[in-house]
Amino acid sequence: EGFDNEISFSLRKGEILGVAGLMGAGRTEIMRAIFGVDKHKGGTVTVNGSVLNCKKPEDAIKAGIAFITENRKSEGLILDFSIGSNITLPNLGDICPSHVLDSGKLNSFADELSKKLGVKTQSIHEPASSLSGGNQQKVVIAKWVGKKPSIIIMDEPTVAVDPQSRNKILEGIQKLNVQGSTIIYTSHYMEEIEQICTRIAIMDHGRVIASGTSEELKKMIKTGETITVEAILLEEKHLRDIRSLPHVFDLHYENQILVLRCTGAQHNLIRLLNYLQSQDITFGRVFSELPTLNDVFLEITGKQLRD
Repeated sequence: EGFDNEISFSLRKGEILGVAGLMGAGRTEIMRAIFGVDKHKGGTVTVNGSVLNCKKPEDAIKAGIAFITENRKSEGLILDFSIGSNITLPNLGDICPSHVLDSGKLNSFADELSKKLGVKTQSIHEPASSLSGGNQQKVVIAKWVGKKPSIIIMDEPTVAVDPQSRNKILEGIQKLNVQGSTIIYTSHYMEEIEQICTRIAIMDHGRVIASGTSEELKKMIKTGETITVEAILLEEKHLRDIRSLPHVFDLHYENQILVLRCTGAQHNLIRLLNYLQSQDITFGRVFSELPTLNDVFLEITGKQLRD
C-alpha cells in the first residue's frame, strides 16, 4: 500500500542495475513489493516473458529471485547459530533447531566462503554473533548465493558496514554478476553505484526520473567541470568578475573556499587562474573535477545525495 504513483523500469539480463535516490524516494518500497514482502495496489513483474505473481517471498524465491537488505535479521540470520549453519539452513525462518549439518557439506561451504567472501575458514564453526556487521552481511550473501538465484535484489547492503567489508561486498557483487546473476542494487552512496553498476535509474518521489549508463546520465546535465579553490580571500568585486567569466554558470563561496560549476568547455581553469594572477590573489589548493553522479542527481532533482 502507499504507492500513488505509477513506476516502471526494465532489468536487462546480465546487468547490475543501480537504483539511486534519497531516503524516502521509494527505492526500498518498490523492491519489497517486487519480492512480495509488502502489499501493493497493482502492477506486474515479468521475467523472460512470464508474469510473476509474487504475493509472498516464497513465490519470489521459487521464481529465482533473492532479496538482500541491510537488515540481516530479516534474512534469517540467526546470531546464536554457527556461520556454517546459517549458510546451509533454509531462508525465511523455516528452521529446525535440531538441524544437523553434513560435515563434508559444511567444509565445502567453508572453503567457498573463505575464498569468495573473505571470512576465515577456521571461523566457520563460530556463532554468527562473533562476526562484525560487515562479515555478517557476507554470510547473508553466501546464504542466498548458495541457492543460485537468477536475479538478486540488494537493497542498501552496505549500510552500517565498515569500509574494508564494504569493498569486499562490492567485489563479491561484481563476481556474482560475472558468474551469471542479474542484480538490482539500490543505494544512496553514489560512489558505490558508479563503481559497480552497468546502468542506473534515478528515483525521486516514487518515480524513475532518469536512467542510462553513467556517461549517458552525465551528458544530460549542464555541468561539465567543477573547479574548487581553497584558502582564497575574495571580495564582492572579485566574485562578480569570476561569475562573468565564460562558461561559468554557478558560483559558491564560503569559508574562503570557491566552487565554480562550468559548462563542458575547455580552458575554464586556465581562465580562472589568469584572472586570479591579474588581481594578485593568493590561494591554496586548486583542483578540477569532471561531473559525478552526485552532480547528475543534484542538477536533475535539486537535492544533494550523500557521498
